Amino acid sequence: MDNVLVVYFSASGVTRKVADRLARTIRADQYEIEPVNKYTGVDLDWHDKRSRTTIEMEDKTARPEMKEKHIGLEKYDTIILGFPVWWYTAPRIINTFIESNNLEGKKVYVFVTSGGSGSEGSFKDLKETYPNINFISSRRLRGTETEDDYKEWIK
Repeated sequence: MDNVLVVYFSASGVTRKVADRLARTIRADQYEIEPVNKYTGVDLDWHDKRSRTTIEMEDKTARPEMKEKHIGLEKYDTIILGFPVWWYTAPRIINTFIESNNLEGKKVYVFVTSGGSGSEGSFKDLKETYPNINFISSRRLRGTETEDDYKEWIK
C-alpha cells in the first residue's frame, strides 16, 4: 500500500506491538503518539477514581499534551489510528492528536486493543465528534491476526 501511516498510542506496550506488526505487514510508515507526561501504573489504575486516566476520561474536554503535536500528514492518503480502549472509548490523547492534525480528505481506519471491549464504541464516538473526517472502519486487534487478516481489512 502506498501513502499509509500507522499512528498509535500505547500506554503499556500492547498497542505498540500490534501497530509494529500491522505496519510491517502492509509496509506502512509508523508514528507513535507520545504524551509529554508518560502514563505510570498508578495513572492507569482504573479502579482509583483519583487516577490520572479516570480524571481525564471523566472530563470530555481533557486534551493531554503530546510531545509532538503536528506530525506532517500531507503525504499520506490513509491513516490507521490505533489505541487501547479506555472507558469504552478512545483515550483523550487521541482527541489531542486529531485536533492537532488535519485528517480531512484522508481515509481513516481505527484499530483498538482491549481485553474485552470491541471497537464499536470508540469508532462511533470518533465519527460523531469529528463528522468531517472520513472514518472507514474499525477493528479490535489482538496481535494474533494473520498477515492476510491485516491486508484484507485495509484493502
